[in-house]
Amino acid sequence: MLLAIDAGNTNIVFALHDEEKIIHKWRISSADSRTADEYMVWLSQLMNFENLEATDITGAIIATVVPQTLFPLQLLCRRYFNCTALVIGEDNVNLNVKVKLPNPAEVGADRLVNAVAAHKRYSGPMVIIDFGTATTFDVIDENGDYYGGVISPGVNLSVEALSMAAAKLPRVAVEKPDKVIGNSTISAIQSGIFYGYLSMIEGMVTRIFAEFGQPMKVLATGGLAPLFNEATDVIELVDQELTTYGLFEIYWANQN
Repeated sequence: MLLAIDAGNTNIVFALHDEEKIIHKWRISSADSRTADEYMVWLSQLMNFENLEATDITGAIIATVVPQTLFPLQLLCRRYFNCTALVIGEDNVNLNVKVKLPNPAEVGADRLVNAVAAHKRYSGPMVIIDFGTATTFDVIDENGDYYGGVISPGVNLSVEALSMAAAKLPRVAVEKPDKVIGNSTISAIQSGIFYGYLSMIEGMVTRIFAEFGQPMKVLATGGLAPLFNEATDVIELVDQELTTYGLFEIYWANQN
């Protein structure tokens, strides 16, 4: 059984895979100071609920965009699961992806993992929209190579920033309003967030298409992907397990 760990800026996802499918998936908020022992206390309780033991895990892989989490997560795997985790970005881990940028090291681990999974599962030139802490647009070509991308503030991050910076504006849930023109402060904010981001998505994809110059698929992932997918024809595919499956794919590919 394989443990995949995806450490993002907001949450860390732990997923178990039995070589065929994802069998369990848990998440915990990201914290720079959390230790390997703290991770294990939390994770062991969840594993116990599913009648799983630490000895059931035979391998691990880690992708993190938060450098401070790497050492305790590696220690977690060594100390409690008796395995050395593969780490996305290290020289011994082959992604089979060419990064067509002047400085390939600048590309976040999660974005490269998404590129691997998207090419494996769907193929062809593609725009991958990831609704995370940041909303990212990543472009891969017909060979699955990483061509470049766009980074913008995430939806929830924008909601939080607006609420913190404007004393009289409440924090609202991200949802699709019935109308663009709001008739209250809350509906006006919801419209600005939802339709503002929807317009950004449609406009950005249009600009990427024009600049790339080839027909492309558009794939969305992340928690808010289904919400925006329902409101636009720009998004063709939604895969909320994209990063997790990418980690599994990379792990098995590096065992040969």
